[in-house]
Amino acid sequence: MPRPSHSATAAVTAFKDVIQRHIRYSLAKPPRDLSGSEWFRAVALAVRDLLVDRMLETEARYEHADAKRLYYLSLEFLMGRALGNNLNNLGITNLCRAAADEMGINLEAVRGTEGDAALGNGGLGRLAACFLDSLATLGMPGYGYGIRYDYGLFRQEIDNGYQREKPDNWLAEPSPWLIERPGEACAVPVYGAVSGGANAHDHARGVWTNWRIIVGVPHDMPVVGYGGHTVNFLRLYSARASDEFDIAIFNDGDYVRAVEQKLTSENISKLLYPSDAVAAGRELRLLQEYFFVACGLRDIVQRYLRRHTAITELPSKVAIQLNDTHPALAVPELMRILIDEHSVPWEAAWEVTQATFGYTNHTLLPEGLEMWPVALLERVIPRHLQLLYEINRRLLDHVVQVSPGDTERLRRVSLIEEGAERQVRMAHVAIAGSHSVNGVAALHTELVKTRLVPDFFALWPERFNNKTNGVTQRRWLLSANPALAQLITEAIGDGWVTDLEQLRRVEPHARDAAFRHDFLKVKQANKEHLAAVIKATAHETVDPHSLFDVQAKRIHEYKRQLLAVMGIVDTYLALVEDGVVPLVPRTHVFAGKAAPGYRVAKQIIKLIHNVGAVVNSDPIAREHVRVVFVPDYRVTLAEQIIPGADLSEQISTAGTEASGTGNMKFAMNGALTIGTLDGANIEILAEVGAPNIFIFGLTAEAIDTMRRDGTYHPRDYYERDPRLRRVVDALYSDRFCPHEPGLFREIAAALLERDDYFHLADFAAYVAAQERVGREFTNHKAWARKAILNVARMGKFSSDRTIREYATEIWGIRGI
Repeated sequence: MPRPSHSATAAVTAFKDVIQRHIRYSLAKPPRDLSGSEWFRAVALAVRDLLVDRMLETEARYEHADAKRLYYLSLEFLMGRALGNNLNNLGITNLCRAAADEMGINLEAVRGTEGDAALGNGGLGRLAACFLDSLATLGMPGYGYGIRYDYGLFRQEIDNGYQREKPDNWLAEPSPWLIERPGEACAVPVYGAVSGGANAHDHARGVWTNWRIIVGVPHDMPVVGYGGHTVNFLRLYSARASDEFDIAIFNDGDYVRAVEQKLTSENISKLLYPSDAVAAGRELRLLQEYFFVACGLRDIVQRYLRRHTAITELPSKVAIQLNDTHPALAVPELMRILIDEHSVPWEAAWEVTQATFGYTNHTLLPEGLEMWPVALLERVIPRHLQLLYEINRRLLDHVVQVSPGDTERLRRVSLIEEGAERQVRMAHVAIAGSHSVNGVAALHTELVKTRLVPDFFALWPERFNNKTNGVTQRRWLLSANPALAQLITEAIGDGWVTDLEQLRRVEPHARDAAFRHDFLKVKQANKEHLAAVIKATAHETVDPHSLFDVQAKRIHEYKRQLLAVMGIVDTYLALVEDGVVPLVPRTHVFAGKAAPGYRVAKQIIKLIHNVGAVVNSDPIAREHVRVVFVPDYRVTLAEQIIPGADLSEQISTAGTEASGTGNMKFAMNGALTIGTLDGANIEILAEVGAPNIFIFGLTAEAIDTMRRDGTYHPRDYYERDPRLRRVVDALYSDRFCPHEPGLFREIAAALLERDDYFHLADFAAYVAAQERVGREFTNHKAWARKAILNVARMGKFSSDRTIREYATEIWGIRGI
């Protein structure tokens, strides 16, 4: 083994010295007394020193170039653990490991003590994190803006098969990555009243009075690009009361109410997605969304004005992307700033607003398209409601001009949905206030234009465009699957880390027996690691040589975990009643959280556990089929599950999944996909080729036709298919709930009566596709070839490609 150079040794010594300095002066402890989490903190602070230096250098570079900047507004940023990612992107993993070794600590053990940053829920937040990584890697001035939640969504525990939600107090120990900026705090007005009406003469110049102030304190999390040249940041706001107490209340002698008001203000940043099932929770959620966009916009405008004087030129230096409808209140907030604070005439203010904003739609589901009661907006942000009315008046005037007499189009386009409770349609607000509206997969974008908002597409076809999602290969391959990353690099070099299209050069190696052998060796090691994770978390012993069939994602009816369970029940009943032995042993791995108030999704989790309990304890079945549910799905767990998967379940009802990013991560790590023609599955099919993916089921067009015409009758499928009938009858019976009779009858009845997501219609096709999976898995040579081709053909699905498209076609920013 070659001896390390003098310079390398000096670098290790210098880094070790920085760690020791933080142990002494930041932790104020001798090394012998440090716990594992304290060792993590000391190492993280040493790494943060490097990040801060480069963050300041990056900012100076942007300032010198007077660069246009992108601000990405998102209610979620699912960042995961940061230490390993930062070490990789800085290129100092080996240096840090050597320093740790000299200090007698294990770097991997230190990394393992870091908790996930609980700043998101699922795909929306993880996509935002991937985008920040790509922006920094590409050297582009791009920043995230969101909320620094005290508690994440929740920590999932399983009690007798039921999901129990526990607090996810990720900040129980202060994060070493967050840099608090109290000197840049901003004031956010809420409540109060507006005097002065909106009309064509005063251009909605109302006066907002008697408001209450909430203070937003920013915390910056450095985001380093690969190679360490660029360090941007994610700015997260925490809410604080404007004063220690409301002095008027305090002076009246009501100390308790003064304290309660302070605590109520600070609740805004306590929890991701407070329940909107009750009025107080709904109001808190509205406050949350307004709070973070108000803080963000004030900061963005102030940054611009430090160097520029013409507020109407804002779009030349600022682009703001709305990640779904959660930040849509940014549209009236920017109008308020321009009109009320800078006296910009309405027409000019609206032109600036539209030129500044872009909107990304992430869902076709009605429940995902936010609407806020007019009465609630009037109470919480009355000035913004006034502005929304004026925006709507002008929008409807435009519709009348282009479609005179079409009252139905007026109703469909209006920002206000009329009904028993009048509501503001936030997707319409985002579309009206933006110059760009994009979907996140080719099919999704087409459905946005033709099914979701066809009237807006008819008004402004030039605004609509597609930006297929991507994921960062730095985290989801280089970091999450280092053995596969090393195998790829040995074959084609490391250029793929920043140019994923280079994976195409792996394709010829799919025919190489030695490469296939090494590939399968890597996969087997990952499966053995996953089996250990399953044992430690789900307390089930599984065979790492079985086919690992994985469905890991948020639990939702449209994602159809239930269809996968129905397939398992079919396999189980065929085995124990008909003696039909599966071609290969299979371990079904589920992971994901159900929203606390989503009763059906929580019942599906219970069903998975109950089916698993029966199957796993059956002496006939257990050698052939295993079912496990890995609790508390999060980024760190995904990084351990995804590399070990053989089969990736992407089986949503066609026309419901916007894109998906898990489908990309699994395929990038050598899992074959079983999926519907939905979201980005369609584009993955086009890239990997039909022989290397298992596609089944109805198309979005067929489903849309059946829904529209009322021709879908699920009971007909039940009557015609004996296998399906046996499965549904088993769910209706107490076979999987002997101790809780009737537990799953509601699920079975819903399938027969409504089946909103076409489980019964797709059942036979799903079962046939799974039988094909089993046949093909028996041929290890052919399976390995298909898996390698999946990896090799994933180049399109890098978030680097997605960001380049956004930067060129929407934002107008470039690498500096």
